[in-house]
Amino acid sequence: MSQQLTLSDEVYADLQRKAAAAGLTPTEWVIAALGQNDALKGDSRSPEQLEEARQRFRSFAGAFGPGCAADIDNEGIDADLARAYADEY
Repeated sequence: MSQQLTLSDEVYADLQRKAAAAGLTPTEWVIAALGQNDALKGDSRSPEQLEEARQRFRSFAGAFGPGCAADIDNEGIDADLARAYADEY
């Protein structure tokens, strides 16, 4: 399948410089660059490996607190707000 892609002159000039530096044509450079980009290849891990990674990730849930106990004390927050609203400055 053949497709055409329109690039700005600036982008194409940059592509030409990178391709020339690698000793490739712009088309060859793009193909090589896409072939090396793991983010474009998809995830090749097995379902078991993916589940293990999910479980490791989930083990961090709640592991990091806000750093201040008052941040999670709703009654304390309410009392602080009540005092602040009652203060006439």
